[in-house]
Amino acid sequence: MKELPLPARIYVAAVIAAGTGLFLATLPYARLDQPILFVALLLLSSASAALKVNLPLTTSGSTMSVSYAVDFASLLLLGPHETMFVAAGSAFSQCHLNNKERNPIHRTLFSMASLVITVQGAGLAFRLLGAPAGPLNVSDLTSLARPLVGGATAYFLLNTGLIATAIGLSSHERVTTTWQNNFLWSAPSYFVGAVTAALGAWLVSHASYWVAPLTFAPIYLTYRTYKVYMGRIEDEQRHVEETSDLHLATIEALARAIDAKDQTAQSHIRRVQVYAASLAKAAGLSVAEIQGVKTAALLHDIGKLAVPEHILSKPGPLTQEEFQKIRIHPQVGAEIIAAVPFPYPVAPLILSHHERWDGKGYPQGLAGEDIPIGARILTIVDYYDAVTTERPYHRALSHESAVGMLKHETGRALDPRLVPIFVEMLPALAAQMRDDHPVAVAIRPEPEAAGATAVGLIPRATGTAFENIALAHREIYALYEIAQSMGTSLGVSDTMALISSKITKLVPWAGCALFLYQPENESLKCRFAAGVDAPRLLNTMTKVGQGLSGWVARNRRTLVNASPRIAFEAAGLTPPTSVNAAIVCPLYFNDHLIGCLALYHTEANYYTEDHSRLLERIAEQAGPVLHNSIVFEQTQEDSLTDPLTGLPNRRSMFVHLSRELARAERLKSEIALIVMDIDGFKTINDTYGHHVGDSALREVAAALQGALRPYDLCVRYAGDEFIVVLADCSREAAEAKRQELQTRIAEIEMEVRPGRLVSLAVSAGASVYPHDGTNYESLLADADQRMYRDKALRRGQLTVPHAGRPAEFLTEFLEREPDDSVADQPPSLLA
Repeated sequence: MKELPLPARIYVAAVIAAGTGLFLATLPYARLDQPILFVALLLLSSASAALKVNLPLTTSGSTMSVSYAVDFASLLLLGPHETMFVAAGSAFSQCHLNNKERNPIHRTLFSMASLVITVQGAGLAFRLLGAPAGPLNVSDLTSLARPLVGGATAYFLLNTGLIATAIGLSSHERVTTTWQNNFLWSAPSYFVGAVTAALGAWLVSHASYWVAPLTFAPIYLTYRTYKVYMGRIEDEQRHVEETSDLHLATIEALARAIDAKDQTAQSHIRRVQVYAASLAKAAGLSVAEIQGVKTAALLHDIGKLAVPEHILSKPGPLTQEEFQKIRIHPQVGAEIIAAVPFPYPVAPLILSHHERWDGKGYPQGLAGEDIPIGARILTIVDYYDAVTTERPYHRALSHESAVGMLKHETGRALDPRLVPIFVEMLPALAAQMRDDHPVAVAIRPEPEAAGATAVGLIPRATGTAFENIALAHREIYALYEIAQSMGTSLGVSDTMALISSKITKLVPWAGCALFLYQPENESLKCRFAAGVDAPRLLNTMTKVGQGLSGWVARNRRTLVNASPRIAFEAAGLTPPTSVNAAIVCPLYFNDHLIGCLALYHTEANYYTEDHSRLLERIAEQAGPVLHNSIVFEQTQEDSLTDPLTGLPNRRSMFVHLSRELARAERLKSEIALIVMDIDGFKTINDTYGHHVGDSALREVAAALQGALRPYDLCVRYAGDEFIVVLADCSREAAEAKRQELQTRIAEIEMEVRPGRLVSLAVSAGASVYPHDGTNYESLLADADQRMYRDKALRRGQLTVPHAGRPAEFLTEFLEREPDDSVADQPPSLLA
């Protein structure tokens, strides 16, 4: 009885109690004056209980027998009190003795109690319509016409009404509908049974008991008639169900095909259907309403056919225009389904499954109970499944987090009465889904012969039709996503990181590398590498024609399933490597080779011709983007780097110094700034040419860079001026570093002419933050002043041997008229 809904349980208990009370109340009035007749009627009623037909229009397993004719005869011959025993005996026999499966005790008691109530009600109708109390005198059949019709009517209404009410409450259907569909057609049989009973009673009264079995023939004929009739109804019902199942299966197949296109919602509609049907049943909906919810769950997203795929799969937030496009799918879905004549409501549920309890939903803005309950159920289960599955615009939530969100939205977006029911059911539903749909084990194809390729992306022996649909759609979306995302990053590394992450959805890889073509030395340089073993290739150089990328660069053809060991050996790397298959594709911009894209996999012969096709499609888009990234990096480098020395330029220094000053202020540390100027640089240019001056600048830059820590900065500030920024450096350390740098520069000797060497020298001044200034302008001014002081001091000390003249005098002389005797002097004297 626990499986019955609460109203049905209350009703069954009330009928059992009423029948038991009526039986006990009328038991003292029962008199068995004709025991033989009583036993005969009891046995005949029990035997006729076997002549029963199923009620095909119900799902409760209810049956109807023709024993009511014997009950009528017992009413006429013995009276209602004795007939209670006869009817109760036939009910017990119908429920147990003639059943393959034993009925639960509550059903047996209900059947017996309902017949007790029916018999007493029919007996009361007999008496009220003029029939005498007790055993009836049937000598005049004409006088029994009115009581007989009234009694048969009462018997029919009470018997069928009590049972129809129980069935209706159990199946959540209207009682009147259940009664009309299952019992109204049987009314003639009750009157036939009553007439047959009256005829039998008359024969027993005027002939003998042996004549009574003859009256069994009409009863059996009635049974056979209804048996055939019910058989035809059952066959028609089975045909209707099979047709309905066929239609629903067709709809489900199409819905799953649509669902398969959405790579973000795999098996979404199946889960929503299971959750929604279970919640609808727990909420007390009728069978027809539950079926409507199941069908609507299958088709609730069919309107997304009118929404562009890039909007459905967009990883970021939707724009207002895109969201408006999404909002049309309930209306479109309802219009599509409205043309299908379902026997239960479906289109209204699809139309309203995005309405909110607080009235802020769409498309109609319905609120509260105005939203169909089936749509409210769909909203809850769709919401839960959406937040617990991975989507492009959010990560999947855990069960606990999802339940927390359901409770948070209770009374806002979701029905406050249904949410607690659904939350309570979730553990059982999750277990049911795990049992019905175990996690699939991926099956890889058997390794093929070396160098072989497959025909398609999906191995021939694996994958379902829905998986093939999903993969075909995934290819379109992944290519679109790559096209959309490439170009959002400008650097080569950033662009390749994005491209490689998108490629793996179409062409799986364990390692990925980008080789850029270097036309100046006919080689390929690895500029990006990620994954297994590939980082070993980073920054390696490979000659065109050597290795895998070199072969592809020379032949301009994609290489499939080559050995990655060749690539590592060509790059000068020692095997072994754990990757065993490689696919390398050339990259072009305006028909000019810019490099090669290589993917590696741990499985030998992994890549197929279809992988090659997809990678070449991706390369068509990646080539121009990578070219733009290369140009951007070069432009950026040129804007921050001195092209002659390769050192950072003035702009780069200001950016770096601003950052370091902010850090020093925060950490209360010191920063030193050393400003240097090459002594006599103009003289070198004018005497030996600008190419020598340029070489001098490069030599100074290399010497300075080699004397600094990795995190210090050396800048060519302007002309022959250099600035060094020293982080966490005190004044003593700065002075020591200044002298060290001057010593290093003084050690430089340049061959300006065959057999003629020139030494270099620099003047330098250092300032320290925060003692000499709190911003880079004041620090530069102080360091510059110290540098000129040092330059003046050095000029006062420097003299020309054998001439006794100061350096500046000699400089002026050389600028006017160079002299071999002077030019032969050591270059340090020419400052």
